[in-house]
Amino acid sequence: MAIIVRLDRMMADRKMSLNELASKVDMTNVNLSNLKTGKMKGIRFETLNSICKALQCQPGDLFEYIEDGE
Repeated sequence: MAIIVRLDRMMADRKMSLNELASKVDMTNVNLSNLKTGKMKGIRFETLNSICKALQCQPGDLFEYIEDGE
């Protein structure tokens, strides 16, 4: 997959646990964990907005594009 999710890095930078972020964005731990590990196929803008607000970051801080084959 060419899109890498950097949610774990942002959470570590903010010293925020998965449980804490899940409660702030009103998401289950399982769904947030699936997003963090890249197992989700998509994300709603409303959810992305909540995560960015809770982590005080930009969407580009959470995702990285890497060309296939690198």
